[in-house]
Amino acid sequence: MDLRRMHYFAVLAEELNFTRAARQCGISQPAFSQQIKALEQQLGARLIERSSHKKCALTPIGEVVAEEVRLVLQQAASATDRIAAVIKGRQGQLRLAYTRSARGGVCDDLVTAFRERNPLVDVALQTGWTAHNVAELLAGRLDAAFVRPPLNIPELACQVIAEEELLLAVPADHPLAHVRARISRRRIRDEPVVLWPRENGPGMHALITGQLWPDRVPHIVREEPDDEQLLLAVASGYGIAPIPEGRARVFRIPGIRLRRLSAPIPTVTLGLAYNPRTAPPVVRLLLAMTAPFPQ
Repeated sequence: MDLRRMHYFAVLAEELNFTRAARQCGISQPAFSQQIKALEQQLGARLIERSSHKKCALTPIGEVVAEEVRLVLQQAASATDRIAAVIKGRQGQLRLAYTRSARGGVCDDLVTAFRERNPLVDVALQTGWTAHNVAELLAGRLDAAFVRPPLNIPELACQVIAEEELLLAVPADHPLAHVRARISRRRIRDEPVVLWPRENGPGMHALITGQLWPDRVPHIVREEPDDEQLLLAVASGYGIAPIPEGRARVFRIPGIRLRRLSAPIPTVTLGLAYNPRTAPPVVRLLLAMTAPFPQ
């Protein structure tokens, strides 16, 4: 059956008046009557008992058809809504990765808000270093990923969404632990450094070392796979370590002190990366919830 004719009949079954039903459907009464007759001819049965005062009543068959038509129209409307939701990104799956250096804070707040606003989207989460997340994006196994810029990868777009100060973690018994003023680069130029492997995030690694040791290569004595292990190594006295303020505040590890560096204040950024050519509509919905950071 034609959905338009079913809609006309459903309205008539409610109104039981051709004039009012035609007005509600936005067509002339003669044209409306012709559509109802066409539906009866299509089904091969009389659906309406007509009177001379434009009023009508449903036949027994008409009662059955009216009930079935309501169900069909409800299903059609539901299907239309679901299709629109998929097109707009409000239904489906979002394959998203956190970056290990930014769990908590902005990332978690954004994902929580996204889930609340889009309950029909299945958010499939994983966590990895920036380099791993980039590889997964390029392979098509992720739709979007939180990363530490810069990326410098032509295939990917990256929207910077936050910036935070870079702090210096020092052992509690280190001379710098007792300095209250901001620490100059000169005072850390020869210090042993604990850092994570460069391959975990080449862009961020270069950004950090370039800001803290602008005129030399840092004296890296130990590499640790994540921020918690890095801070534990600092607490054990192996060296000092740069760490984003958000991560530094997450871990309450005894034996370290956090210090700030003098101007220019070192910072790192957090970005949301995706492939513009292959990203599903749901990614655009997530991007729309972020506040692009001025660059």
